[in-house]
Amino acid sequence: MTVAPVTPVAPAPWHLIAITDDIHDGRDALVARACAAARGGATMIQLRLKGADARLLADVAGALLAALPASVPLVLNDRADVALARGAAGVHLGHDDPPAAAVRRVAPPGFLIGASVGADAEVPDAAGADYVGIGPLYPTRSKSDAGSAIGLATFARLAQMVGIPAVAVGGITAATAGDAMAAGAAGVAAVAAIFGAPDPERAAHDVRSRIDAWVTRTTPS
Repeated sequence: MTVAPVTPVAPAPWHLIAITDDIHDGRDALVARACAAARGGATMIQLRLKGADARLLADVAGALLAALPASVPLVLNDRADVALARGAAGVHLGHDDPPAAAVRRVAPPGFLIGASVGADAEVPDAAGADYVGIGPLYPTRSKSDAGSAIGLATFARLAQMVGIPAVAVGGITAATAGDAMAAGAAGVAAVAAIFGAPDPERAAHDVRSRIDAWVTRTTPS
């Protein structure tokens, strides 16, 4: 009997999310880092510019949409209105944003919605999201409002509670990505490990390699 070859399954958009750091060195430099991250294996770019007004956010989003490959979706942090106006792939909602279900009611079909979860009380607001970002898994300096690290055990428990793909965020590096996947993560998100690296392409490749190695080991042949 001839067995048909297995067709590789494309990774989900949240397999490796590269979250932008800041625009301290200008829009074009930020776009260049994002494109480098995509070449290295990032499967989604999340534009996070805390403190930026809507005009600046829309400008940077437009530049990213023009530069990134179509296979790498762009989601905006917090601002569903700007994401929809710019034609971005989706939005990632924080604790102080409207619940995912409210955004889902006005979003077009296929619009990606992520939601942040760091405690049991935040789980209900994730209803209607496509995925959740759970953390911070480890201590991080990338987000001043991230809170205390929750650790692997709490991450695993929250990931089971939400019932949708859970992305580990907070202190994620190539060295910790495998542990996050072992705790039940469907993917990881990184800020400093990629955008803060001298070579974002190589940094993204290193993190992606650890994720892919875990998936390969745990996928039945």
